[in-house]
Amino acid sequence: MIIQKMVVGAVMTNCFIVSDEQTKDALVIDPGAGAEQIAGYLHSNELQLRAILLTHGHFDHILAADRLRADFRAKVYCLDAEKELAEDDNLNAGRMFRFRQTVTPDETFRDGEVLSFGALCCRVIATPGHTKGGACFYFEQEGCLFSGDTLFFESVGRTDLPTGNAAELVRSIKERLFVLPGETKVYPGHGVPTTIGYEIDNNPYINEEGYLY
Repeated sequence: MIIQKMVVGAVMTNCFIVSDEQTKDALVIDPGAGAEQIAGYLHSNELQLRAILLTHGHFDHILAADRLRADFRAKVYCLDAEKELAEDDNLNAGRMFRFRQTVTPDETFRDGEVLSFGALCCRVIATPGHTKGGACFYFEQEGCLFSGDTLFFESVGRTDLPTGNAAELVRSIKERLFVLPGETKVYPGHGVPTTIGYEIDNNPYINEEGYLY
């Protein structure tokens, strides 16, 4: 599996293009902006976009979704609990930052569901806290996790925007992510990659007492 990171948009969001080298199947995770840049990579590598996956519906993770959906006829997916936020520019913080952008998912998935798109397969892990319907995508065979804005390198997602909840975020990280193998590579929605083991040992916002803000 090939992972291509593109840092896009005003908030420096990580958009990931995941592809299979042999079959050319591809997924775009969190197309926060830069539709032409993303499309250019897909075309130049002769990739077939199978789906657009959203870790959550904040404006900075969806700005290029409609354009890519139209150009590649690929469906947009998010967790069922996130549909309302993705479709509301007040809830998804777009209006707050003057980005009046929403997206209506073609389909929603559920916690624990296994998503298969050609040669690419991942498990959905619901991680409410940053938003009510936030989710991570765990590619178990490849040992990697796309964590959106739930877990960052030595940090965690903010919880002061609509539907955020600090206690839920801590619970999601400790009970749903920190149980994964320590060597699992974590690709977050902003910043640099990390691993589950590193964050268990070094994340200053999570400890036995919980949230340290």
